Amino acid sequence: METILGLDLPTWWFLVIGGLITGYGVLDGFDLGAGALHLFFKKEESRRLVLNAIGPVWDGNEVWLVIAGGALFAGFPLVYGVLLSTFYIPFMLFLVALIFRAISIEFRSKEPWLWWRKMWDISYTVSSTGITLLLGLVLGNLIHGLPMNKDHEFTGNLLTFFNPYAILIAFTTLSLFMLHGSIYLVMKTENRLYTRLTLIVNNCSKFFILCFILTSMATLIYVPHMTHQFKSHPSLFLLPMLAVLIVLNIKRNVDARKYYTAFAYSCIITACLLILFAVGLYPNIVISTTDPAYSISIYAAASSVKSLKIMLLIAAIGTPMVVGYTTFLFWTFRGKVKLNEMSY
Repeated sequence: METILGLDLPTWWFLVIGGLITGYGVLDGFDLGAGALHLFFKKEESRRLVLNAIGPVWDGNEVWLVIAGGALFAGFPLVYGVLLSTFYIPFMLFLVALIFRAISIEFRSKEPWLWWRKMWDISYTVSSTGITLLLGLVLGNLIHGLPMNKDHEFTGNLLTFFNPYAILIAFTTLSLFMLHGSIYLVMKTENRLYTRLTLIVNNCSKFFILCFILTSMATLIYVPHMTHQFKSHPSLFLLPMLAVLIVLNIKRNVDARKYYTAFAYSCIITACLLILFAVGLYPNIVISTTDPAYSISIYAAASSVKSLKIMLLIAAIGTPMVVGYTTFLFWTFRGKVKLNEMSY
């Protein structure tokens, strides 16, 4: 099979899609975490400040999700079809939640009525929390595996998705995004709201560490196939060791109120956990719990070589443009949040 820099094309596409999903997790993760925390703020001014902290960037961050979906369709159309048909109801709920998050942010400030703003505040928190839990639920089921027959048809039902391990991953994702979002908000605020957020960040860090420990133990005990690559390549054990050190450094920097450093570490741990997920799955993308032979590997699901080469070239051109746009956006809106007549 044709290779580029020693890696075959399906592996390159596996890395591209993994990178795009990681970008989405890192960037939209703090938006979703901020949304999940929104109702913890009681004052109108506080809610407006935390909303405007993510106001300039939240819609741009979602671009990474759109690109990741397009890349999955281009690189692994079989997986795209299997996942959308299998997770049809979760994905529909996910899209509804995305819509309600967007309109909650945009509609909230359109009227001054108290009931109007409270309604959209609740909608914003519920939709942000729902998106996060659904993402975690899908991720947890992909790690655990899905009941599929030889034709790659899902043989379970809706309740199959709500297995204990997938639910644990859902809450671990929520805890990670809440920590990520709270650190971002404390970086963007000052005075009394800053003080309030320092307490929230501390509690979120404890919540995440608890979920991280439980998830690590559950994965080792109940999902043994995720350790195969690490057993075959002992050097890969550096990744989980690195993850533990990063988690400890997040807590250390939060306690020392070094929030910019803590935010950098929360970005890294988000990426690191997704890398661990990818390493555990490779070379499969969808694992069958019915029979390992029914699992879908990157080689069985990949598009033609010509398609992969053309789309890889497009990705090589387009991805730096998205990175550049994202960097410019965050640089433009750096600093503490100030409310004005244009604010939400």
